[in-house]
Amino acid sequence: MNFPGIKTGMSITIARTIAESDTVGNHLPDDIVLMMSSPGLVSIMIEASVRMIDPLLPDGFLSVGKSSEVVHEHPTVVGSTIHVTVTVVEFDGYHITIAMEAADDMGSCGRGTHTRTIVNKRWLNLRIAKRLSSL
Repeated sequence: MNFPGIKTGMSITIARTIAESDTVGNHLPDDIVLMMSSPGLVSIMIEASVRMIDPLLPDGFLSVGKSSEVVHEHPTVVGSTIHVTVTVVEFDGYHITIAMEAADDMGSCGRGTHTRTIVNKRWLNLRIAKRLSSL
């Protein structure tokens, strides 16, 4: 299958105001409740990647995460706005490598890479059903 809409160099930026649901207290028993967690940062980065890739896929296909490597450099606090830019740096026809950068009101706060794989939804659901049946 050919996915001509996906091109090396394509990019999008999304913005999000950090809420309590993005904070450390939602992932770990911690009293640092006003700081965005690393899982919160990764979630926003992956959301941006999906928004960029999945609308370009034909019916019956979606992208799934394969790997992520993220450096969370500085704290982002509740109420600040984070801007996440994702850029396709490599595409082999099914695997998409994405560079990710995040900045908040104070400057750079994170960066990383993410790899997504294009899959057929029907095939994926069959694999899920097989794994569920083995439980």
